[in-house]
Amino acid sequence: MIEAELKARVHTPEEVLRRLDERGEGVPEVYQDTYYDTPDGNLEARGAELRIRTVHGPTDTRTVLTYKGAAVDEASGSKPEAETRVEDVEAAHSIVRGLGHVPTIAFEKRCRNYVFKARGRKMLATLVRVPEIDGTFLEVETLVADDQVQEALADVRAVLAELGIGEDDLTRELYTDAVRVRRQS
Repeated sequence: MIEAELKARVHTPEEVLRRLDERGEGVPEVYQDTYYDTPDGNLEARGAELRIRTVHGPTDTRTVLTYKGAAVDEASGSKPEAETRVEDVEAAHSIVRGLGHVPTIAFEKRCRNYVFKARGRKMLATLVRVPEIDGTFLEVETLVADDQVQEALADVRAVLAELGIGEDDLTRELYTDAVRVRRQS
């Protein structure tokens, strides 16, 4: 499956939050992300990602292992994604390290997630703050088959517009890159 996703900088978080709340109840969650790569940086060089994410929500804590391949749509950065829940977070980290991967960066994201139907698709909208990065971000995504990426991205753009987000607000900036830059300054 492809994660057809667009990310934007949010200039009026209160207004976007109000519009999201009209679509349903948001769920506050804190993500603890650890990204891995080969010692020679092969995954990053290919545009791929390997991540272990622990999600602390209001009713549970869960951990997922995610692999994202190289972007299939350069303009949006949408990528194929494989994700699975893991029962033992320490074992997951041990397995990934045992396979020769090394942690490259770890950081926290504070999110408010909204799941809703729009344009016949299940959408996930996430309002994001990363404590180490200035600003608020909005990610809107839907999972689709390889041949539906462009149509899905058009639907995601329409949802973003309904939330008050314009094309000029879109960004391909990666949280990992922004956190690295912040830590180096």
